[in-house]
Formats: sequence, C-alpha cells, structure tokens
Amino acid sequence: MTKTTTMNKPRWHQIRLKFVLIMLCLAGVLYVLYRDIHPGMGSGPAGPGVPAEAFASSWNDGDVLLLGLGDSIVTGFGAPPGFGFFDRLVKVPDGDEADMTGKDLRHVFAKLRVLNLAQNSTSSGDHLRYQIALIPLQSQSTRGVVVLSTGGIDLIHDYGASPPRDEALYGATWSDGQRYAAAFRQRLDQLLDAISARFPGGCEIFIATIFDPTDGVGDIERVNVFLRFIKPFPAWPDGLRIHAEFNRHIREAAAARANVHVVDVHGTLLGHGLHHRDSRHPHYHSEDPTYWYFANLEDPNQRGYDAIRRAFLNEMIRYLVPTATQ
Repeated sequence: MTKTTTMNKPRWHQIRLKFVLIMLCLAGVLYVLYRDIHPGMGSGPAGPGVPAEAFASSWNDGDVLLLGLGDSIVTGFGAPPGFGFFDRLVKVPDGDEADMTGKDLRHVFAKLRVLNLAQNSTSSGDHLRYQIALIPLQSQSTRGVVVLSTGGIDLIHDYGASPPRDEALYGATWSDGQRYAAAFRQRLDQLLDAISARFPGGCEIFIATIFDPTDGVGDIERVNVFLRFIKPFPAWPDGLRIHAEFNRHIREAAAARANVHVVDVHGTLLGHGLHHRDSRHPHYHSEDPTYWYFANLEDPNQRGYDAIRRAFLNEMIRYLVPTATQ
C-alpha cells in the first residue's frame, strides 16, 4: 500500500500578508529614493524682494546692450524656457511670480538690445579664448550692461574622473588648488579688461560669485542617490577651501575695477542645497526650507534662478538707476 504525503500549502491570508509587507517595503524604498532625487523646489517668490519704485522711470534713454557671458548659469540650463535668470532680467515671463510684474530691464531701457553669448559647460578659459572674440565692438554711444558667470566649471569638471588640472580641478589638493586659483585670477583679470575694451562708451559688469550646493559643508559626494548611481562623486577634502579661494579672486578682481560689481549668488543660494532640510544647519531657512538646484547639482532650478534674478536686479539698481530717481 502506497502512502501519499500531502504538503501543507500556505493559506491565502499568509500569502496576502507577505505580499502586503513586500509592497510596503518597496513603497518605503521608492519614497526615500523619490524624496532624495526630488527634494522639493517649493513654490512662490524665492530670494530677496526687489523694490518696485526703481522701475517707475527710465534708467537710460539711449542705446543699451545687455550682454550675457559665461556658462550654463547664464544660459538658464535647468529651468523651463524663459525662466532662466538672464531671460527674466530682460522680460518677466507669463506665469512668473506676481511680485515681479514690471520689474525687468525692458521697462527701464527703451532702446535695450540683448545678446547672450553664454554656453553650457564652459570654463573661464573658454570664456577668454572664445566668447570675447564674439563680442562686437560697440559704438561710443552704446552703454553696456554685462552679466557674467565664470569659474564654476573650472571647479567641478570632471568630478574626479581624471586627475585634476587647470580648468577642471575637482579633487585637487589645497597646494595645487592655490596654483590653479591663481591661474583663474589671471584669466579673470584679462577677461574683465577685454570686456570693457569692447565698450568704448562704457559698461557696467555684474559678476556672480560661485554657489556651493553643499551649503558650506563640503560633502559633495552626498549628491542625490540617482546621480551617485550614474556617476559617483569622490570626496574632495580641500574643495571648500579652493571654492572660497575662487570667490576671493572674483571679489578682489571686481574691487580693483570701478565698473565691475559682485553679485553674491553664493550667499543667495546658501542653505538651499544638499542640507536644506537640516534644521540644525546654520544656514537653514525655516520660512522656506526648499531645494533650489536642478537634478544635476551643477545648475539652479526655476526657483533658484528666480533668487539669482532678484540678486542681480538689486545690484543693478545700486549702480544703474540715476541718482535723482533713487
């Protein structure tokens, strides 16, 4: 007589419970990944306010050229079309923040011309070697308003994938970084002087400091998990010191020239990077603890560009508005 063995089959409620537990774990993992990759841009006005009275009358009735030079910060990479800071300087786009209505350069320069020569992923050397040559020599009657962002690409590329070098010094030691920073300063001096030479009638140059998406911590390797998976960033122990050295050179080069003005983009975005959620962080913004960088970490997002636009306009008001109207 053959004995038949019947295996105990799992009951349906046991299968269902395991399925629910697995799905809950998966949902938790996906939530953490989503929160890290999409940390929350927020909504509403970003950055400092801009006084409306400054736009109540003309700043200049003559020929004015607004010139954009530099890297992807000036092209507006990371924002929808028309919502980069340079485009918003020219004209407030439909759908922009209500408090910025009428606060653009079209309202104060009747004969404004616009030329944006900035290019994505370009270094300070690229700006000196190629972009300067593209600037037409202006007439004596033209006043220039120049917007410049330079040096950021010099610091970050190519994220340690190759040994650090001039114009791509990610991972450099402090000793080498000082040397590369000195080379950057030499190019910057030449760049600023070459820009001024293209405007015999005079120009005002507004140069951005280089922002820090680590919020002053220096843990660039903590970039969101999505980018970590695609291209891991090695730690850069001397990165913050070298970054500060570049910004020091920007400030000192501007201070040496009466027509060059620093826009503190670094300070404007501080606290809206990798540590924007940390309430213990010294740059935490309790009123708006949101993330102002694009997914690539190299560029701002739409609200980041809003804040940068406001910082530039406020600096322009200081130097471009006729004294009688201030």
